[in-house]
Amino acid sequence: MKKYLSSFYEVNEPILESYISNWSAYTVPKRTIITESGKTERYLYFVEEGIQKSYYLNDGKQHVMFFAYAPSFSGVVESFLTQTPSKYYLETITDSKLLRIPFAKHTEWIQKHRELETLFRKITESFLLGIIERHHELMAFNVETRFRNFAQRSPHLLNMVPQKDISSYLRIDPTNFSKLINAINI
Repeated sequence: MKKYLSSFYEVNEPILESYISNWSAYTVPKRTIITESGKTERYLYFVEEGIQKSYYLNDGKQHVMFFAYAPSFSGVVESFLTQTPSKYYLETITDSKLLRIPFAKHTEWIQKHRELETLFRKITESFLLGIIERHHELMAFNVETRFRNFAQRSPHLLNMVPQKDISSYLRIDPTNFSKLINAINI
């Protein structure tokens, strides 16, 4: 986690280590809902092992918004940051080993240390750029290009995540996704 955080912004080592010491281990079995729609996200998670998905339901159908896997943050970030009910679900796809910090403790540390506030601003900027890029990809690229980009960015997920979840994430009809995965050499 320390290496991951430091890749965004260098924080004084004793401050960073003290902050990280506030995170606790949290192990979750596969196919477990961590955060439900309508509930407020109380923790920010850091993925050490495993894969999670965030999705919303529309007429009972899941629409996958993102996958989280090591090393990265996980959780319903907008609910965590605003402490308002989530519009989405967060569920484990595989057994997951996470670290987590409660909202109050995280807020206390970033208010107390300007360096941590800067670190999380830079992380938020990076996430925002990723969301903008994903939105552009969904709007501007055809299904084959979206699939190829995903396969290049996260090839390991093709074998670890159900195809229905990946096709939902890429906004590709499951039948077309199946044809793509069989027709394109990766």
